[in-house]
Amino acid sequence: MSEPMVDPNAMPEPGRDAWMAVGVTTLVFFLVVIDVAAVNVAFPSIRDDFEVSDATLGWVISGYNITVASLLMVAGRYADSLGRKRLFLPGVAIFMLGSMLSGLAPSAGLLIAARVVQGVGGAIISPTAIAVVLPAFPAHKRSTVIGITGATGALGAVAGPALGAFITDAWSWRGIFLINVPLCLIVLAIAPKLLTESKDPAATGRVDLLGVPLGTAGVAAVMFAIVRSESAGLTDPTTVALFIVGIALIAALVRRSAHQDEPLIELDLFRHRSFSSTNLGLAFYSMAFTSGFLVNSLLLQELWGQSLVTTGAALMLSPLIAAAVSPFAGRWADRVGHRWILTVGSLCCAAGYLGYRLVLTGEPAVWNRFVPMSVLVGIGVGATIATWASAGLADVEPAKFGTSNAMIRTTQQVFYALGISVAIAIISRGVGDTVVANYHLAWWFVSGCYAVSALVVAMTFPSGSSRSRVA
Repeated sequence: MSEPMVDPNAMPEPGRDAWMAVGVTTLVFFLVVIDVAAVNVAFPSIRDDFEVSDATLGWVISGYNITVASLLMVAGRYADSLGRKRLFLPGVAIFMLGSMLSGLAPSAGLLIAARVVQGVGGAIISPTAIAVVLPAFPAHKRSTVIGITGATGALGAVAGPALGAFITDAWSWRGIFLINVPLCLIVLAIAPKLLTESKDPAATGRVDLLGVPLGTAGVAAVMFAIVRSESAGLTDPTTVALFIVGIALIAALVRRSAHQDEPLIELDLFRHRSFSSTNLGLAFYSMAFTSGFLVNSLLLQELWGQSLVTTGAALMLSPLIAAAVSPFAGRWADRVGHRWILTVGSLCCAAGYLGYRLVLTGEPAVWNRFVPMSVLVGIGVGATIATWASAGLADVEPAKFGTSNAMIRTTQQVFYALGISVAIAIISRGVGDTVVANYHLAWWFVSGCYAVSALVVAMTFPSGSSRSRVA
């Protein structure tokens, strides 16, 4: 006889320890975000120390990103099967080890290897940092929790370049990695007392042993193809072969998952309209998100010739506004639902990049045109960046939090990389008579992706809040 359904909104209100646990897991998420942002600023110093090419040094980022994307689904599946706390704490330890090895690396090759270790930790942390605390909160509070995480991520994006520049100037680029070590030690000391164990009660602890390598290799091949396309082009034979192999492996995984008791991909999750709509809309949103910031950074530095200080200051307003808006967006999503918050937020982003296309030229206009237009983008990002995650988890049962969050993060990572690849292709080879035309084309691409994302959510996401749908 099956157990009766329990209304997740009937849970008692979370206490002090639950909110402290959110603070601990959010700190780790902040470290992951700030580390990625800070590394970009330290590139010239790392290149000078090791005397290597930009292409080789690019793997300091690519190696990390490919590792994270490849292992997210595996980490999420094991978190639900074995326990979120049981995986989160080792994930923090591995991330700390990778950070220490990165800070002590004597060569570029060992730095790349250390970043892969760090990526393993990041892949474990990403799906478990939220999943390990959400079961302590009723459904109508979860968007608020995820909104706090989103605000922290936005602050990390702001603080990352500034902190990276300060540490590199005052000490060394190695400090960017080594500063994670004592902070992770603090988390490892506090977290065991605050976090409670949770997992899928129906899980046996067994995971599809063939599905794990299929999924890992498939996503890795797709990510490798995307990264390679940035330098070799989309028509390069090796790039095309990697794409084909990756898609074939993922298709085989999907087919296999339909017949497994504990598959790597939980196909049943896609029966939730909210989960399916989130993943489809998030794919277009993610392509726009990373490529948009990249195009703007290149505009300021390469086309307009602005200094690193000016570039950082000009790019700072949008994430600051996003950090301020994100918690409020989470509360409103808890009350009225995610559909129109995501739709309006994505449209704000689309309008902001359309504004860049219409008002910006080859002549520098940082403070009188670029920065004012960034306000609209900041509002849109604040309304959406964390709301996507809470939207995808809105109707998912707590037993599947790790797996579902991992699938959402995988969608983000793959399409983040794809968006960057497309943006680089447009900027370097775009059609038009002038360099400015290439930026205009890139802004059309970004604005269009945001607009499609808004259209997908408006047409497919269920109306109302998660509380009303449970009722």
